[in-house]
Amino acid sequence: MIPVIQVVGYKNSGKTTLIGRLLPLLREKGVRAAVIKHDVHGFEGDVPGTDTHKFRMSGAAATAITSPWRTAVVEERESPLTDLIERFQTYDLIVIEGFKREPYPKLVLVRDEGEDLGLLDSLSDVIGVIYRPGHSCSGGDPGEAVDSAMKDIHRDYGVPVFHAENVEEIARWIGQMFVNPGK
Repeated sequence: MIPVIQVVGYKNSGKTTLIGRLLPLLREKGVRAAVIKHDVHGFEGDVPGTDTHKFRMSGAAATAITSPWRTAVVEERESPLTDLIERFQTYDLIVIEGFKREPYPKLVLVRDEGEDLGLLDSLSDVIGVIYRPGHSCSGGDPGEAVDSAMKDIHRDYGVPVFHAENVEEIARWIGQMFVNPGK
């Protein structure tokens, strides 16, 4: 089974940005990653005016278009996460954005030690925390406050804690944990 890792956090916590920064670093390491994103608000993935969009608007329950370089499939239904994971079994790693309640290893984005830490208490399979400090560091050295918060999270939850800006370290850790364990 292909390794799966989830990146979860509250809305606007930086999930998409983090994944977007990790992907080129993983690709440099030879990792072919597939990404599955959960969007509870709905989306439009087909461009009006294209043939596939016209087919959908005419009532097709599913459309697909393929070329020598890419394939796109649009289905008028929600796909179970397990089906999507099964579809991506030929890749080296599957990165899932969202789906907080699913039972896969999770990296949780935390912005502050207040309400975001409550998310850690409510989730299963948390294997790491990505700390993205807000602008709430009051007084003193902000760097010391961030270091202290990261140490507190590590102590309280017993998982690795990474600063959100240290994407190279996060990519290296993901590679060691999921793609090349033991190396």
